[in-house]
Amino acid sequence: PPSAVEDYAYPNADQIQKTQGIKLIKGDGHIVLAACDDSVQQIKVLTVQGPSGNPQGAYCFKANAKSGYLSLELPRVFALETADHPISADLRPQADPTAPVKTVTVDKNGYQSVGEGAAGGAPSVLLELRVTG
Repeated sequence: PPSAVEDYAYPNADQIQKTQGIKLIKGDGHIVLAACDDSVQQIKVLTVQGPSGNPQGAYCFKANAKSGYLSLELPRVFALETADHPISADLRPQADPTAPVKTVTVDKNGYQSVGEGAAGGAPSVLLELRVTG
């Protein structure tokens, strides 16, 4: 019989990309896309919205463990906000796919400007989110 091999591909990724404009690639299932709701503990990714940006201005994620990862592609990210979990995130300049990846950390209940949200920053693509505690 064929063996079952988990590739960790994000379920319904194609449909999510069409409807919400975010490319979810793979993860371990411990960080999942969620509806933004100020009443729950979430990781919030703020993006430039509009014709040159994204369909939504904010994308929210729920972490269901003290560690986890999600690989994705989300352009025009300008800030990361956390609630009950600290995170680290990998970003790269949007204009140069060969540029080195920059890793930023955001403490629990923290906020971090990134990409064009930081002084002198260039538009950036979010490549990975990791829950670190």
